[in-house]
Amino acid sequence: VQLQASGGGLVQPGDSLRLSCAVSGRDYRYIGWFRQAPGKEREGVSCVSGGDGNTLYADSVKGRFTISRDDAKNTVYLQMTSLKPEDTAVYYCATRKFYGFSCTAYEYDSWGQGTLVTVSS
Repeated sequence: VQLQASGGGLVQPGDSLRLSCAVSGRDYRYIGWFRQAPGKEREGVSCVSGGDGNTLYADSVKGRFTISRDDAKNTVYLQMTSLKPEDTAVYYCATRKFYGFSCTAYEYDSWGQGTLVTVSS
């Protein structure tokens, strides 16, 4: 599986941004978005199950971020609204092949390159 994330940029607090993750290959069960801010560990933001569409969100983004899939395009999106400075990070998409739905970074086995999101006034 190969992943290509895009859509990052510099936005102001309160703005919206949509990230895209184009996926080559279908040998995975779960796909998600993760982020890593400077000096912090990589954390799960939102993940979706490829089979039943179940989703998981970090508490810090619930109600503001939405993960979605376009299976025809093999692309996963992360719609981010009401962005805050603390959302600033490099955002990665990743897939997990084995059973066990989670949004924990170390449990994901294929990673794309990151896209930088900066929220600043």
